[in-house]
Amino acid sequence: MRRLFPVSEEAAGRATDEGVGAAVQAREWSLAELADAYAYPQLPPGEPRPWLRANMVSTLDGAAQHDGRSQPISNATDMRVFGTLRALADVVIVGAETVRQEGYRPARAREEFAERRAAAGQGPAPAIAVVTASLDLDFSLPLFTSPLVPTLLLTGAAASPERRAAAEKAGARVVIAGDGVGVDPVRAVRALAELGHTRLLTEGGPRLLGQLVAAEVLDELCLTVSPMLTAGDAQRIAGGPSVTVPHRFALMSLLEEDGFLYSRYRRS
Repeated sequence: MRRLFPVSEEAAGRATDEGVGAAVQAREWSLAELADAYAYPQLPPGEPRPWLRANMVSTLDGAAQHDGRSQPISNATDMRVFGTLRALADVVIVGAETVRQEGYRPARAREEFAERRAAAGQGPAPAIAVVTASLDLDFSLPLFTSPLVPTLLLTGAAASPERRAAAEKAGARVVIAGDGVGVDPVRAVRALAELGHTRLLTEGGPRLLGQLVAAEVLDELCLTVSPMLTAGDAQRIAGGPSVTVPHRFALMSLLEEDGFLYSRYRRS
């Protein structure tokens, strides 16, 4: 993995002084180096504030999926970044449709990150939080039957009492984050923070990410650009109605390997 664009002034100066060739490291980064590169920001002291980042992959022509799944446009390094981002998070937020399409499983504990998570006061693995208005999920799946941390279900107050009871019977924790049928993204982020989850990660899908963007609760986007063209009518990384004014994000880092770009943007 090669870092193309240093972000800090110190790194930029070093690249200028030593030459571009010295700043480019053509080698695979260790998991510890990836974890350092993608560490959550140190926020000012005071009341803990949640930080929500998204991790998505897109082809050159803007497709977030191929044949309904993201795996065909990903690669091994993208999955290493994916695993690292999970290992840094308190909770992974995902839409119900993505759970169904991608066959979501509970996050696992990884020995390589155990010491780092313990030092940060985290449990062995992040919880999975599913955003679902209907609670129409298969509660016999491993996501509900064998998670290290109970799966959370973010839903609205008008959700079916029968489905809520079925979810809780399966071991899931139902969290109300909306007055009606759907979920209010602002309330969802606040509810997770109240449960002690301040390092938030969403893996989509596009509909959920679009809702988070529209609600202006997204702090950071980690986007892998895949050097592929798919054409077709696949979804973009964020769907739904457009925002009135485009939200500006600033590039924080950019990594490259075999034509894949691994970018990290923060809200300006």
